[in-house]
Parts: sequence; structure tokens; C-alpha cells
Amino acid sequence: MGRLDNKVAIITGAASGMGLAGAKIFAKEGASVVLTDVVEDKLNKAAKEIEDADGKATAIKLDVTDPAGWKHVADQTVELYGKIDILINNAGIHVAKGIVDTDMETWNKVMNIDSTSVWLGMKTVIPFMQKNGGGSIINTSSIGALVGGTATGFSAAYSAAKGAVRSLTKFAAQEFGKDYIRVNSVHPGSTFTGMAEEAGLKSKEEMGQAYEGKAALPPYVADAADIGYAYLYLASDESKFVTGEELVVDGGWTTNS
Repeated sequence: MGRLDNKVAIITGAASGMGLAGAKIFAKEGASVVLTDVVEDKLNKAAKEIEDADGKATAIKLDVTDPAGWKHVADQTVELYGKIDILINNAGIHVAKGIVDTDMETWNKVMNIDSTSVWLGMKTVIPFMQKNGGGSIINTSSIGALVGGTATGFSAAYSAAKGAVRSLTKFAAQEFGKDYIRVNSVHPGSTFTGMAEEAGLKSKEEMGQAYEGKAALPPYVADAADIGYAYLYLASDESKFVTGEELVVDGGWTTNS
């Protein structure tokens, strides 16, 4: 028996990083997973890898800022699998600019992808969950929503967007608890993903050198799967009485603020 047997999950930003790690874990635990992303070639490859490992996966291209795209994903998911049990709003971007340096175009882009998309996803999927009699929504925030400085990657827009996700999660948890829809946020700290490798970092250990003295647990950087397993707990029935909460996965970073 898997922890997500007979569950249907939509995961955004699932072509790589934390989204892909979550998708693979979910499929191993018995879920049918709809992977979404804007990077179509990587997205299709990711879904095929899951299917080749005997998992159930479907790839659907999605711009998370597009309401019509969200409707298409939700409709296709229900057509293929009959329902939606889980939504992981994982997609996001980061631009390292402070308040004075950030221009309007950058601000709007980060806010739309990192924050507005979370509202759009919930707005689209919640009616389907209400018909099902419940569901679990996990919104990816950041420790940048809890503390400042290095934790935000020195991005004013990212910090603001992730703070909005934190607050919106609690609002949704209150509004839809009566429908047995649980809404929680995950707050990753520094995490070694494909983006880090593309930036030239070869390992967690190398990346972690910059964060020694911030996080408490060596090598001071998480694996993408560490975040994926946090998603798994909140998606599963093991957390059936958990809503509106912040699950921090940061190696102890925020205890040192």
C-alpha cells in the first residue's frame, strides 16, 4: 500500500527541482500525477521517466499565470483521472534585486509567477475538490517569507511574493476547512536543484559553504527530495488534521535568526 493510493495530484513547476522530486515520490506512493511546467521538453521527459518506473504520470504544459491554462489542466485532469485530490503550487522564479534596484517589469513578473499563480491554482481547483468532498493543497513559500537577508536571496519581489503565499494559505485554510480542504505551506531553505547546477555549483557541499553558520545541519543545503517528502506528508491522510500550517524545511536556518 502506498501513502497516496488512489489519489490524483497536480504539481506545477514539475519539470525539475522540487516539483520533479515531489512528482516522483508521489508516483512511487501510488498517486496519479499530472506534471505541469512551461519547459515542455523537460516536462515530457520527466513524465516518461515516471511511467518507465511503473508510475502513473501525465505531462501538460502550463503557464501558471494564465487562467485559461489552469482551466485546461483541471479539465484534462478530471477527464483522465476523474477527480483532483491534491494541488502542489510549486512553480516559482527568483530575481536577486533589492527594493531600489527592482524595476516594475521584474516586480510584476515575480509576483505573478510566485504569488498570483497560487491564487489562480486554488481558485481553479477548489471547486473540483468541493465536489470530491475534500482535498489537500500545498503552497510552496520560502523561509524568505519568515526572515530576511540571505534567506530571501536578496530579492525584494521574491520576499514579498512568498510572504503573500504564506498569508493566502492561511486565508484559504480558514475559508475552505468546512469543505474538508486542507491548505498548508512549505517553507524551504537553501536547496540544491538543477538551477544551482546550472549556476556552476557541483554539489550540495560546495553550495553549502555559503550557508555554514546559517543552517544548523551539515551540509547546510537540502536535497530537492527533502522538500518532496514534506509535500508527501501534507498530501497524505497522515496530516488529515493539519491545515493553515507552515512546514519549514531549512536545516534549522530560522532557529538562528
